[in-house]
Amino acid sequence: MPDASVLARLTAAVEANFERETAFLADLVRFPSTRGNEAPLQDWMARQLAVRGYAVDRYTLADVPLASHPKASPMVDADPARSVQVVATHRAANPTGRSLILQGHIDVVPEGPVEMWTFPPYSATIRDGWMHGRGAHDMKSGVASMVFAMDALRSAGLEPAADVHLQTVTEEESTGNGALSTLLRGYRADAALIPEPTGGTITRAHTGTLWFRLKLRGVPVHVAVAQSGSNAILSAYHLVQALQAHTARLNEAARSHPWYRDIDSPLKFNPGIIRGGDWASSTPAWCEVDCRIGLLPGTEVAEARRGVEQCVAEAAKGDGFLANNPPEVEWHGFLADGYVLEPGSEAERVLAAAHARVFGGEMPARITTAVNDTRFYGLYFGIPGLCYGPKGEGAHAFDERTDLEHLRKTTLAIACFIAEWCGVREVAA
Repeated sequence: MPDASVLARLTAAVEANFERETAFLADLVRFPSTRGNEAPLQDWMARQLAVRGYAVDRYTLADVPLASHPKASPMVDADPARSVQVVATHRAANPTGRSLILQGHIDVVPEGPVEMWTFPPYSATIRDGWMHGRGAHDMKSGVASMVFAMDALRSAGLEPAADVHLQTVTEEESTGNGALSTLLRGYRADAALIPEPTGGTITRAHTGTLWFRLKLRGVPVHVAVAQSGSNAILSAYHLVQALQAHTARLNEAARSHPWYRDIDSPLKFNPGIIRGGDWASSTPAWCEVDCRIGLLPGTEVAEARRGVEQCVAEAAKGDGFLANNPPEVEWHGFLADGYVLEPGSEAERVLAAAHARVFGGEMPARITTAVNDTRFYGLYFGIPGLCYGPKGEGAHAFDERTDLEHLRKTTLAIACFIAEWCGVREVAA
């Protein structure tokens, strides 16, 4: 860990900068950076990082060979050329420490009906020590913490003694292609830290995620003679029930998994979007259901896909129309593996020491039933992927918010981690 004098300097710097950090986070939250609408925020981020003296690389997903990588996910209803990524690099002269990637996503999920929020979702309203807003928790607070952890070193008269890449990416909420693109762009380091809102815990394991679309057809007739046609929406409901039963069977098998055996129903199935039909008095001739299902670390994506396809095919045999007109399963979005950060890495040890120094206790581990970007670093590129960040509430929900006091401490913990992992040098005034 940094010695007492360095810790004192970093603590003073985080405190002195925290009003600016809070304002920075508020600016982040005010950008409605939903999928396809991230470019204005990314352009703002590029400017913010450039004025700090970093070398900034702004590019789009169309600029990297995603299609050639086996772990890229298909992007349906999205334009890669509009998906902007930003990498800002601190280059150390004659580096002596260990290099680091600090990565956060700036895409957010849709806010839903605005009238169901206590405060407008992009207002960044502060009440009783909490900032409210879509993305304040997931994960713009983490982005602020990594930027201002680096700012704290500079304000303390220090700089990392190794290369540090600060990355803001898109597509974390839908494919993970933003994170993958940075690696395909050539950015590497000895460790990667993603400050997702973990509440000061380290993510030991995360499940994988698959997205798919069920596409069904039917025979439209007047409702007065509905029995002579078919109803694609009701047929879709039949398939959804079959997938719920499939998920229940997967969760029974999960009881023997080394990391998830003590987690109740770790694999989640969700029919998230439904579209169908053309007229309330006609039986619907079509229906589409966008779904999400989880998979355990160690399960191959191809195996999980086969399980879904077999479940749908078997269920279709029990539907009068689908038995002769099979539904289609279209894979779009996440084709994501699960990941386990095995205990004992040096990067985790250094982070745990930084956490203990700031928070005064052990850094707990968590097992999550959602996915994050650490899999790209840890599974595919041999870079320890640490997921650790501030505390908040309401990810993907109404009244999402982040705890500002926890953000302040997390920023200091990340600054201490950078100082120890990368080493520091004095910067001439």
